[in-house]
Amino acid sequence: MKLQRAASQFAAAVLALGVAACSPQADTSKTASTTPAVPVESFLGRWDLTLKSSDKEYPSWLELSQENGQLKAVMVGRWGNARPLPKVEITDGHLKFVSPKEEEGAKSDMVFDGTLTGNTLSGSTSAPDGTTWTWTAVKAPSLKESGTPKWGKPIALFNGKDLSGWTMSKSDAKTVWKVEKGNLVTPGEGPELINDQKFQDFKLHVEFKCDPDSNSGVYLRGRYEVQIETDSPNDPPNRRIGSVYGFLAPSPDFPREPGKWQTYDITLIGRIITVMHDGKTIIDNQEIPGITGGALDSGEASPGPIYLQGSEKGHVYFRKIVITPTEPSNQ
Repeated sequence: MKLQRAASQFAAAVLALGVAACSPQADTSKTASTTPAVPVESFLGRWDLTLKSSDKEYPSWLELSQENGQLKAVMVGRWGNARPLPKVEITDGHLKFVSPKEEEGAKSDMVFDGTLTGNTLSGSTSAPDGTTWTWTAVKAPSLKESGTPKWGKPIALFNGKDLSGWTMSKSDAKTVWKVEKGNLVTPGEGPELINDQKFQDFKLHVEFKCDPDSNSGVYLRGRYEVQIETDSPNDPPNRRIGSVYGFLAPSPDFPREPGKWQTYDITLIGRIITVMHDGKTIIDNQEIPGITGGALDSGEASPGPIYLQGSEKGHVYFRKIVITPTEPSNQ
């Protein structure tokens, strides 16, 4: 009887151990090692993006938002204006968005895949040439400024004689920038012209004249283009003369006047801009959401140069370019 009882107790103990081993609670190693997916909210906002090919980097910009549970994306690619994307999704912490081939000059759509690690998005995309490019993105800075700016001394960026203080983006270009009769002249489908100095916050005075069917622009900090053109009558207002290209439309709109000297007076503090055309305010204290296609870089937190667009068609003339930067803060 004692032997049977002992045997029964032993059998019961073995059975209990077997049940415990098969119980879900017993598999604590898998439960402890499972990493929760990054929440969708962590992906939302504006991102300064950099595409990296084998030999070049392309500044870009991305904004992710959610409306009524639907994910939306707006992108500025290697060139052009901000545009909504046809597809964006976040699944198990992985981001995927698609830029159409028609916008990229490619044979197939550019499909971007990426993940979020800390404060950085990174991933890869199918490139127009069939290779794979990598990309990284960081949250765009707010650039909010406090207090009243203290202005420094005006600086003439163009001396009316030559290209001193400026550098063309391509040293071997066939068509180049010239100074004619005291005017700086765009080459027409040539290189950009980049000033050698860098500025953060400033006031900028520009005097310009357009030939018919011509196009140029003034890039602020090398990132935000104020449009100059006489060739885009069918474009929407935020891509016409006086606009911050692709984002902010001038109001009131004004007619194109080839052959007439005109002025821009631009104030840029952080990402807040005011633009005056011939003494009339056309953009009043508005926020620039992100960079323009063709920007020199996507590092919005850093100072940057004034650059004049020379890659578009026709000829635009500049006779006066004067910048007044803010003085450094004592804080």
